[in-house]
Amino acid sequence: MPAISSLAELRSVYKPANPRSVAKAIPQLDGHCRRFIGLSPFLLLATGGPDGTSDVSPRGDGPGFVAVEDDHTLLLPDRPGNNRLDSLENIIARPGVGLLFLIPGVDETLRVNGTAQIHTDEDLKARFVVQGKLPLSVIRITVHEAYLHCAKALMRSELWNAERQVERSVLPTMGQMLEDHTSGAYKAESQEEMLKRYKEVMY
Repeated sequence: MPAISSLAELRSVYKPANPRSVAKAIPQLDGHCRRFIGLSPFLLLATGGPDGTSDVSPRGDGPGFVAVEDDHTLLLPDRPGNNRLDSLENIIARPGVGLLFLIPGVDETLRVNGTAQIHTDEDLKARFVVQGKLPLSVIRITVHEAYLHCAKALMRSELWNAERQVERSVLPTMGQMLEDHTSGAYKAESQEEMLKRYKEVMY
């Protein structure tokens, strides 16, 4: 089956965009965006690599962990991770980013598109100290577009429905999956060991 390969073919399948869905995109952060970001403890950060591939990275902390510096600027602290640096390396190569903010219990999401830079100056990092520890860097995002995304995807998934939550035990431990993915190169740690390690290096 041939894939769609042109915009004309694509638009022949879908109806024109609802005018409201186009008009809702604004070139800055207004009060509603600021409030949404202030309540959000979790976002997904999308970046693009120099070879044309893409990456999406989860970022989370206390509600409002992303600072709104002004109507056109966001500050995202980079907390300790696995040091693959996929997002940061992509930003250096291609600064365009997309962010999707979520608030637990709210089916709407906030999408923000812009360009990013990585900063390491001490005064900026000091604004994001947690438990006496500084982030290694802060991602400064210049906002080009922001808009609220409708609730349909989260409604379909029932993401916040407690009755739909999956018991962690239905999957192998992260350690076991890592051992399998690496063909035994890294021996599995228990879920308890992993959680203890995470708490020690969270910040």
